[in-house]
Amino acid sequence: MAREHLADTPSPAGKSWHEFAGPDALARTLARRVAGVLSLAVEQKGHAVLAVSGGTTPGRFFDCLAEEPIAWNKVTVTLVDERFVPMSSNRSNARLVTMRLLQKAAARASFEGLYEAAGTADAAAEAMNQRLMRLIPPPFDAAILGMGPDGHTASFFPDAAELKSLIDPQAEPGIRAVHSDSAGEARLTWNLAALASASLLVLHIEGLEKKDVALRATEPGSETMLPVAALFEHAKTPVQIYWSPGGKA
Repeated sequence: MAREHLADTPSPAGKSWHEFAGPDALARTLARRVAGVLSLAVEQKGHAVLAVSGGTTPGRFFDCLAEEPIAWNKVTVTLVDERFVPMSSNRSNARLVTMRLLQKAAARASFEGLYEAAGTADAAAEAMNQRLMRLIPPPFDAAILGMGPDGHTASFFPDAAELKSLIDPQAEPGIRAVHSDSAGEARLTWNLAALASASLLVLHIEGLEKKDVALRATEPGSETMLPVAALFEHAKTPVQIYWSPGGKA
């Protein structure tokens, strides 16, 4: 394991790097880290909340976490963000989480998605905001985010009409609708104020391109071009970046 886990390096702008030789080693180590945080929360509070991202990157991590000996019946899993599509869609983040994470021991966890069959994403966000702020209000015990090559994390796209309000650290925590041409369709997302308060906040990225983006996000004034910079700047605890060279999940 020592050769697979290459380095832990403190970095500027409120983050810390954890580098691995490959995505399998990263997934195993991250799963153990998250399992420890969730188990401690269950021990201390009687329950835990985990927020996860979609896309292709977290597949291995989900597989590993599903096997961890956590009191899963006392854990609620939610999404960092979601496309405005039902779970039956192949583009649904909820579908990925159901197929890859909520399996084996983790099948006993509760799941709260962000999609609501409303007429618009704005109506869905309003409905789910009322529901989830009652059931699983932030701060979350752990939030595992991804990042796109454009520097978006969650659904904080650089061209989103709502970007300024989404990354406002003083905003009321909650779920918001996102409208972005680059996203291709409307999204639902927890805002920065909700995600930045997580006890464990992880950015899980793979590949040299995304590593370069994360490094550039430390430059002053980069929040509007690379929204992930807002996460580094305003997180309540340093963002833990787990990085490895890429590989298909």
